[in-house]
Amino acid sequence: MPLTVDEANARMLPFARLLGVRFTLVESDRVVAEMPVREDLCTRPAVAHGGALMAFADTVGAVATVANLRDGDGTTTIESKTNFLAAGPAGSTLVATATPVHRGGRTQVWQTRIETAEGKLVSLTTQTQMVLKAG
Repeated sequence: MPLTVDEANARMLPFARLLGVRFTLVESDRVVAEMPVREDLCTRPAVAHGGALMAFADTVGAVATVANLRDGDGTTTIESKTNFLAAGPAGSTLVATATPVHRGGRTQVWQTRIETAEGKLVSLTTQTQMVLKAG
């Protein structure tokens, strides 16, 4: 059964909830989420910390993988690379969009673009997810 937006938000991992992540679209070919840039997620000057951006991208890529798994299977990140391209200012809301690069039986690779609400690219993450087969 496909993963829905409501299920993704209800099953949110505690760290993603702490970040303030909220899913707005969950499809097999695209997952979109938002994250408000709060002061406690910032570095100096008041812009999103790189670790917060990486965790946001990791969360969205993992949910994209889950949206493509068989019931009972799981996933874990085994590799992630992020390019930081612009600032995500405090007080703004960032939008992450994950799209597939590869969806295999043992691994999936997702590319996640994090942008400002105005469409300015803040970071680009490519991550590899291992598929953990049930039983």
